[in-house]
Amino acid sequence: METAADNEMMTRVGPTTPGGTLLRAYWQAVALVEELDGPRPVKAVRLMGEDFVLFRDELGRYGLLDRHCPHRAADLAYGRLENGGLRCLFHGWLFAVDGTCLETPAEPPNVRLCDRVRQTAYPVVERSGILFAYLGKGTPPAFPAFDCFVAPSSHTFAFKGLFECNWLQALEVGIDPSHASYLHRFFEDDSPSESYGKQFRGTSADSDVAITTVLREYDCPTIQVESAPYGLRLTALRDLGHAQTHVRVTNLVFPQAFVIPMSAEMTITQWHVPVDDTHCYWYAIFTSFTEPVDKAQMRAQRLELYELPDYTSRRNRRNEYGYDVDEQHRETYTGMGHDINVHDQWAVESQGPIQDRTREHLGTADKGIVRYRRLLKDSIRAVSRGERAPMMVDESEARNLTGPASIDGISHGVEAATYWQDADQRRREACEWASRAQSTMKEA
Repeated sequence: METAADNEMMTRVGPTTPGGTLLRAYWQAVALVEELDGPRPVKAVRLMGEDFVLFRDELGRYGLLDRHCPHRAADLAYGRLENGGLRCLFHGWLFAVDGTCLETPAEPPNVRLCDRVRQTAYPVVERSGILFAYLGKGTPPAFPAFDCFVAPSSHTFAFKGLFECNWLQALEVGIDPSHASYLHRFFEDDSPSESYGKQFRGTSADSDVAITTVLREYDCPTIQVESAPYGLRLTALRDLGHAQTHVRVTNLVFPQAFVIPMSAEMTITQWHVPVDDTHCYWYAIFTSFTEPVDKAQMRAQRLELYELPDYTSRRNRRNEYGYDVDEQHRETYTGMGHDINVHDQWAVESQGPIQDRTREHLGTADKGIVRYRRLLKDSIRAVSRGERAPMMVDESEARNLTGPASIDGISHGVEAATYWQDADQRRREACEWASRAQSTMKEA
């Protein structure tokens, strides 16, 4: 159980809050690259309670500026892309991606007002289909050599979705290994041939056992949590009998991402990024270790649930998440369809806009959440003292942050730790891009 003060510290994300100060010290996902496709690559963005305008200039450079013009506060999200920047419609002031004022056309030529004006701007980089921005002070941390960033574009796919709740409760569902046996329980198993692009719908590695069968029939995993260079590693073990153990390894990447297996071939790296205190986007990179990702199929699957342009769920609290009592009796534990994103959305949104953690009673199965909150609170306090927090790394440190391993498989008479490490290594050796990256690391 958390105190009210600790809950406030962890959940509030405004620019003057302790939690917001911590998150601003890391790169934050701000949009999908595809959101700037089309004839006018300009987009209004709200991130951690602040308003910005994101754009791509005529040379293909990305910029993120404060949304309101420094002249008289008009909305730059309606600006025109021309002459190497974004031009305000009110008086024609023109700003480059780095915030430089290029023109103030209504001023006499000898005044040079633009030399004394600068719009606040923030660095933007593209990684695997996501645009990340840095809102903090000083030098941003380097990107780690994680699989989602090392894999070629052909083997990654990025998407996002909106949750109407605080970012922390949305993140915590991803470091809760026991919930899948209930929230994501299916009463019948799909054919593996129909599982592409769907989580918990295929077979566990090194077996022909459906993941849905394992979750349904073995609902009390033994959970292990250990520190890792990037945050935390969580291992959930389910004893299947006959010297067989279901091993699921997931990861918390500090401060607000997790890496989990989607199938034997694909992993998901997912960030929960605050829009404000009571809304967040999940951003995910799906990374394939076998064939190139079928991006058209992956996108079509997700657009069955999410509506553009805001990537909002068609099933939500306003239509009871599509709840169907007959389905709940016959097909799924929730009665809310077969897309686990809906299940997760219901679970975290039903806790309220900001979960009141002073009222909860945590158990042994929540040890990952307990460890993460302790790490989060310690890091918030450390940054407030001017100290470093986890994953505030430079280029040399980032090169050594690889993987992380994320496995869902069944070991046969082998210790869990040995099994998942061997399974991860076998998958990398069989994957052209992963084995090449591993060789490059050894040479370095």
